[in-house]
Amino acid sequence: MEPIVVAAEGPHPGPLTDPPAAATAVAGRSPSRMALARLRRDRVAMVCVGIVALFVAVAVFAPALAALEGQSPTEMHQDLIDDYGFPTVGPSTEHWFGVEPRLGRDLFARWVYGARPSLVVAGAATLVATVVGLVAGMLAGFVGGWLDRIVSWLIDLVLSLPYLLFAIATPAVLLSVTGGAEAPPEQVARVRFISLICVLAFFGWAGLARLVRGQVLSLREHDFIAAAAVLGLPTRTVLLRELLPNLVAPVVVSASLSLPGYIVAEAGLTFLGVGLTEPTPSWGVTVAAAQTYYRADPLYLWLPVLGITTLVLTLSLLGDAVRDAFDPKTHR
Repeated sequence: MEPIVVAAEGPHPGPLTDPPAAATAVAGRSPSRMALARLRRDRVAMVCVGIVALFVAVAVFAPALAALEGQSPTEMHQDLIDDYGFPTVGPSTEHWFGVEPRLGRDLFARWVYGARPSLVVAGAATLVATVVGLVAGMLAGFVGGWLDRIVSWLIDLVLSLPYLLFAIATPAVLLSVTGGAEAPPEQVARVRFISLICVLAFFGWAGLARLVRGQVLSLREHDFIAAAAVLGLPTRTVLLRELLPNLVAPVVVSASLSLPGYIVAEAGLTFLGVGLTEPTPSWGVTVAAAQTYYRADPLYLWLPVLGITTLVLTLSLLGDAVRDAFDPKTHR
């Protein structure tokens, strides 16, 4: 018996002719949008984003927060310090976190201003290292030839250099060029600030460049790159429109994981005396000065330590969440 076929008049409004809206939306989304959607569904990532935003707000509005308390990070209250250099008052309505031993500066004002150098140094170093590493890796992997050999040699050279030795020597060299031992403290602090960013960025771009170069060497063998070459597209168009969108995931993951590392590096180098220095109100400067008062005034030490630990832990968890979101094989 032959099956009966009934011809429908007009387009059928059911699911046979019209694909579901959800399927159409999913099919039309790019991998980056899908990764961001996975990231928004991650509760840990959203909590980390909120905490990082809070630290950024503290750094941006540090003058307003210090003015709300009514104190300044540079004003000294010697009347609140005894003959041995210890504070005579604790946390109060006038000094929310107390005052600094020996100098009597307000700890709350120093803490909110201390978030600025850590975020600025880490953010600037991450930005410079990401841009330089991305450009160098893309050019080396796509152009190849002598350019690839030179960039690869530079990457190997940078990765073989002693990081700590350069961190110690760079501020001394810049200070000798800009003013020497007679430079005022403000200029010394500025030179150390710039040199720290340069050192971190210089040693940070090579790892990303090697990663990007490997990705580009794999991508340029695909059919869409061959099609772009057949169409005669210029190299700049191929790099920006064809290769760069496929490099978003590794670059974002690398930047998100580098940011907390730079914050730790800034605090560690400052603690060792080769990073930031007075009068910059850095958390690392405070930790270095508080190591002799940790028993008499624990709050002096633990406030910047808590700030560094919370910020680094939050950024590390956020970096892991970003990596998982951009990896389609990972399900959280």
